[in-house]
Amino acid sequence: MFGCLVAGRLVQTDPVPVAADKFVFHVADYENVNHVVVFMLGTVPFPAGTGGAVYFSYPDPASGGAVWQLLGFITNDKPSAIFRISGLTAGEGAAHPFGSSPCPSVAQVGVSVEALGLLAQQTPVSGAAAATADSFAQFAQKTLDSLYNFAASFAVTQAHMTPNPTETFIPSSCVLKWYQNFQRRMSQNPNFWKT
Repeated sequence: MFGCLVAGRLVQTDPVPVAADKFVFHVADYENVNHVVVFMLGTVPFPAGTGGAVYFSYPDPASGGAVWQLLGFITNDKPSAIFRISGLTAGEGAAHPFGSSPCPSVAQVGVSVEALGLLAQQTPVSGAAAATADSFAQFAQKTLDSLYNFAASFAVTQAHMTPNPTETFIPSSCVLKWYQNFQRRMSQNPNFWKT
């Protein structure tokens, strides 16, 4: 029903059932994992009105027990999701009915089949969502604004310019034109810079 993929490793398609509606995948050497992908195999859909809450568990160094954190969910309409686990911190999780990890050096990815209404009410741990084109567009916009504001802070009128043969001057209108062109291209296609 489910699969789990960790970059650089084989796909896991055999979760360990811990209850009729709860399944876990073991993730060894979790300290070196940045992202996990959880997906439906396409062979068995979720029962009507349900989806899968995706959790991540790692051993808590203080207590030795498992810390479970909600990453997000998958459904029949959204059959896969990428989650960033490298930035998760201790103390943001809670106990969960998946139980504890059998080995202190192994983390777990859990999928709990739950009602869609319940999934919509749950709040994933902050920082679990993978970067999206929208977050990249926001980053690019902030970078553009910062560059333009920085360059504009050095602007002087031609009357106030002191001739200096070792300096190269760029008209602020050129920087503004580049800024506007970059914004336009980003709004048309956030991935234009890849070509």
